[in-house]
Amino acid sequence: MPIYEYICEDCNSQFEKIVINRQQEISCPKCSSKKATIRLSVFSSAVAGSAKSSGPSSGGGGCCGGGCGCH
Repeated sequence: MPIYEYICEDCNSQFEKIVINRQQEISCPKCSSKKATIRLSVFSSAVAGSAKSSGPSSGGGGCCGGGCGCH
């Protein structure tokens, strides 16, 4: 079950929700508004950025230090 980050368009509150079904209705826990925009997760951005920079010349071993053989 993914956790999504949202920002309320009415009160600018930021919140997270576990989303079981993408069709489920999302509402702000602070003001109960249904106007929420999904945000790009900071965690996802950092992982995507580090994956691009890890290469054979970086010597870092990628996301896990190279021990699992994922690279």
